[in-house]
Amino acid sequence: MRHFWSFEDVHLQDTWLTIGTFDGVHQGHQEIVQKLAEGAHQSGAQSVVLTFYPHPAIVLGKRQDPFYLTTPEERAALLGEFGADVVITHPFTPDISTINARDFVSLLKSHIGMRRLIVGPDFAMGRDREGNANTLKELGEDFNYTLSTISPVEIDGEVVSSSRIRAALSRGDLELVNKLLDRPYFIHGQVVPGDGRGKTIGVPTANLSFWLERALPKSGVYVSQSTINGHTFGSVTNVGIRPTFKSPVEQLQVETHLFNFEDQIYGQEIKLKFISYLRDEQRFPSIDALVNQINLDVSEAKRILSSMDN
Repeated sequence: MRHFWSFEDVHLQDTWLTIGTFDGVHQGHQEIVQKLAEGAHQSGAQSVVLTFYPHPAIVLGKRQDPFYLTTPEERAALLGEFGADVVITHPFTPDISTINARDFVSLLKSHIGMRRLIVGPDFAMGRDREGNANTLKELGEDFNYTLSTISPVEIDGEVVSSSRIRAALSRGDLELVNKLLDRPYFIHGQVVPGDGRGKTIGVPTANLSFWLERALPKSGVYVSQSTINGHTFGSVTNVGIRPTFKSPVEQLQVETHLFNFEDQIYGQEIKLKFISYLRDEQRFPSIDALVNQINLDVSEAKRILSSMDN
């Protein structure tokens, strides 16, 4: 998979193209990309995914809170896993939002050279979303491409969508999140020095510096898996403000306790997969009470992870 950061950097011919934000690369996105790749490769064409960063909703002022399910790099890698030969992450700007559908298609034809465009039934692009499926089909006659639409994927009677995943994350419903993604939700973070309290109470933790625009599960304690240097360890992860310890700044933190692991890993990157929700974050009356609960959390996490292996 080749990844470009602007469609102005590419000049392709005879491609199959799909367009969207594809945040999270959930099962609905996977269906589109797999069908795109299958059709393209059967016809001897390249499969191309055009996506955007920042998210249009952020640029247009419709969202402000951290809500990305994937970084642009993670998204491109996942799209490649599902068959994309080329991923283009084009900058979304206010100027882009004012281009009409015809002019935008002209740009795509010039740089990407699509001969087939595949979109979902509710897809629309261009100024005021005027480039809906009907318009794009008509433009295909002028710009020599054909349009195909793919029905949305439904799970449990509802369409799979990034917004549905974000809502489930905010509730801590990891079972639904991972079902819609067809994989565990993950983040990447760099291990940074903390206050050392975990080690002093016999439960050392890796404190993660993570992308602040990333959506996190609601505050709480989670069964997780932590991958570092190619090795994966069972872990328990806390998302929150650690209310048992007084802190002048209640800044959201992510810290994880890796099982059977004692190496020094400051500055290294962890891929943290959230497997399931254990409990709410809470304030304990004493350090001993906290340690007792952590031991219970670890035992339950090991039981859950062991059951996954069987």
